[in-house]
Amino acid sequence: MNLVTLSLRNLPLRRFYLTLLLASASFICQSQHLYSKSFGSPSNAPIIFLHGGPGSSSVFFEATTAQLLADRGFYVIVYDRRGEGRSVDKRARMDFTEAIADLNHVYAEYKLEKASLVAFSFGGLVAAQFAQLHPHKVASLILCSALVSQQKSYETILRSVRAIYINKEDHEQLKEVLAIAKMDTNSLAYRTQVFKHASTNGFFSLSAPNERAKQIYATYQTDTLINSYVKNERAVSTFWEHESKHNIDITPQLKYLRTLQIPIYALYGKQDGLFSIEQVREIGRTIGCDRVLYLDQCSHTLFIDQQEAFLSSLAIWLK
Repeated sequence: MNLVTLSLRNLPLRRFYLTLLLASASFICQSQHLYSKSFGSPSNAPIIFLHGGPGSSSVFFEATTAQLLADRGFYVIVYDRRGEGRSVDKRARMDFTEAIADLNHVYAEYKLEKASLVAFSFGGLVAAQFAQLHPHKVASLILCSALVSQQKSYETILRSVRAIYINKEDHEQLKEVLAIAKMDTNSLAYRTQVFKHASTNGFFSLSAPNERAKQIYATYQTDTLINSYVKNERAVSTFWEHESKHNIDITPQLKYLRTLQIPIYALYGKQDGLFSIEQVREIGRTIGCDRVLYLDQCSHTLFIDQQEAFLSSLAIWLK
């Protein structure tokens, strides 16, 4: 007879049920805890990395770049939003309200009064709305391949793939793209079809990465952290179910932050199929052209494709 059995048998019935209830409550609370990890000294200037999505994770930034950024003299914090990556929670709503609450939780967890936000891809939509609500908590905002106008990115993708299919004389795919353009732009089906064509045509990856990027991507095969990552395939549909703002433009938030003199910087890749050169120029007009870095030989995962430029730029801007 083991000790656990003995201790349970000696408990009065009411106390036994209370113990089970508390254990259950503890499990529920733990399931709602966000995964997070810090790099560097807490005495250094804090940076919080916001990953893409919905359904993604900070795992790729954590495995490849977080420590290198900390080595430049920063206190770097990564986390996964509720229901995404390693913050498993089947009850997560995955809407913007919840995402903003999760970021507030990170501030509280690490006792931060103010931090710089590095917002990657979908993380840009979260960061800009958070900064609008809590500007006193934001030292600066760095847009890294960040979505600004979702609709303009959708249109850029459709325009680009249409040109590809015309050039290839692929009439079936061209017919499909023309049909997508007539769909409800706020629908999940529209978003799904647009990104399907973006992925098919390699809009998220770089065909000819530099040597450093090749080395980093090669580690994907053996890195245990990356190999343990499981994407939440239901995240996008969950977001669409619970969030009314499916297709937004954060330009007004960026303009508002500029009136508060909160520094905003941006890094984009010339080979990133989600953004046209006109979109990048418009971002420059919004935040200041001298605060935008437009990098060649660089696609969506900018902190890998041009890792040294990413690290050096943040070290200059934030110090």
